[in-house]
Amino acid sequence: MKLHHRVDGPSGAPLLVLGPSLGTTMEIWRPQLPALTDSWRVLRYDLPGHGGSPPAKDFTVGDLAQAVLDLVEDERFAAGGISLGGAIAATIATRAPVRELVLCCSSARFGEPGPWHGRAALVRGKGVAALVPTLRTRWFTPGFDGQWVLDQLTEVDARSYAACCEALAAFDLTGRLGEITARTLVIAGAEDPATPLDHALTLAGGIPGASLTVVPHASHLANVERPEPVTQAIAAHLADSGGGLEAGMRTRREVLGDAHVDRAVAATTDFTRDFQELITRYAWDEIWNRPGLDRRTRSCVTLTALVARGQLEELAMHVRAALRNGLTRDEIKEVLLQTAVYCGVPAANAAFAVARRTLADIDANGL
Repeated sequence: MKLHHRVDGPSGAPLLVLGPSLGTTMEIWRPQLPALTDSWRVLRYDLPGHGGSPPAKDFTVGDLAQAVLDLVEDERFAAGGISLGGAIAATIATRAPVRELVLCCSSARFGEPGPWHGRAALVRGKGVAALVPTLRTRWFTPGFDGQWVLDQLTEVDARSYAACCEALAAFDLTGRLGEITARTLVIAGAEDPATPLDHALTLAGGIPGASLTVVPHASHLANVERPEPVTQAIAAHLADSGGGLEAGMRTRREVLGDAHVDRAVAATTDFTRDFQELITRYAWDEIWNRPGLDRRTRSCVTLTALVARGQLEELAMHVRAALRNGLTRDEIKEVLLQTAVYCGVPAANAAFAVARRTLADIDANGL
């Protein structure tokens, strides 16, 4: 099964996979995309017969989860989704090392099978457009204009939609929620008739350590109807993820520059991945983001320590970083002069040579 997908966001950022609800496309996450792509590489996909994905029939939620996993090259990533997309994300989290999980207006079991089989039969007979009046009242609270989402229904392949209904009829992850180890956020719409609050409570209670956010004045597509609180909840959950991995990566890029970090990320292997994540979390978040010293001062300390230890390759990198952090060339010179007294003249002599070559390269090729 091949799923149409798209990736947005900075190339070296951690990966976040987001799935849509039944009857919608990847565009369902449009309200959240600007905020999330500031720090994440966001992969969105379309369900079979939805958006750009080819039609398909006779599949399970597990099959959809595997099709999504086939799109992912990262060893570890974050996953989320709304409604059916949430069920797919939760299934993925039982199979793969998902770090963070976001389940929006979703469920471990979407009710009894009968109504789903009935909807599948209706769609096969009359087309997906026949559901628009009903879904309008289930997706949104009265008075909300979500027409841009409802318009997506008219482009959905009826057979594929019906197959999704039958996949939901057979879906039941209730007994496996305890297998999910990802840090999990469950989001519920307070007025959602499709996946009511008790569905969210089952997820939050069954997944170890999961947290629950209830969005007031929101129905089933809460991220569309109330984008601000949903975006804030997701962003806060992901910002706290991975022991500061996201915040550390952001600081690392700000100090060292995108080109350097992109090269480091591209060179990462399974053997070095844990070390790269260690320094990103603990050096670039736990230390560089502490409030006690500003970045200019931290650059001065770092330059001195690197001279003292003779780490000249790292010194060249941090001469560039010092300029990004606001030090002038004269101030860098003063730091190196100070090291001549406290680290030794030979160490300072080598440091001045590295700094001179680095500054000359910056003059020729830019920072």
